[in-house]
Amino acid sequence: MKTLIIVTHPKMEESLINKRWVEELKKYPEKYTVHELYKNYPDEIIDVKKEQELVEAYDKIIFQFPFYWFSSPPLLKKWFDEVLLHGWAYGSKSGYKVSGKKAALAISAGVDEEDFSVQGKYRHTVIEFTRPFELSFEYVKADYHKPFVYYGLEHNVSAEWIERSVPLYLDFIDNL
Repeated sequence: MKTLIIVTHPKMEESLINKRWVEELKKYPEKYTVHELYKNYPDEIIDVKKEQELVEAYDKIIFQFPFYWFSSPPLLKKWFDEVLLHGWAYGSKSGYKVSGKKAALAISAGVDEEDFSVQGKYRHTVIEFTRPFELSFEYVKADYHKPFVYYGLEHNVSAEWIERSVPLYLDFIDNL
């Protein structure tokens, strides 16, 4: 089963880890289709029909992005608002076009994992911060799975730390 990876990074050229993940994913076109929203929509005008057709063509979809202000970059929110429409993704006459598709998030986080805990700096886990995604996928009857999160990129941008993430990420996708 081929996987669609929807990548949303507004400054991919400056990215270390998301850029590295995309490079690795593109080595396996028989397994993964990488779809970069900011690259495809630099004007942020989304071709809704094209996006819906793309989603319909895959059974497994990963939404990859850096954690921005405890959520996703704005173009991904816009994508959800414009693509997952009533009558297509939900509603009694929609056919629920996302129903049963495996869906998950792949998040790069700048801070350390312990900061995202009840006792940590932000007093909440990433799972709690991503609850709107979980509920959105449940609403459209997708098969949502817990996210892949790679922490500590603000203080550890060594090549070794980044490379350590690559097989972990690919394993997450392949075992979804």
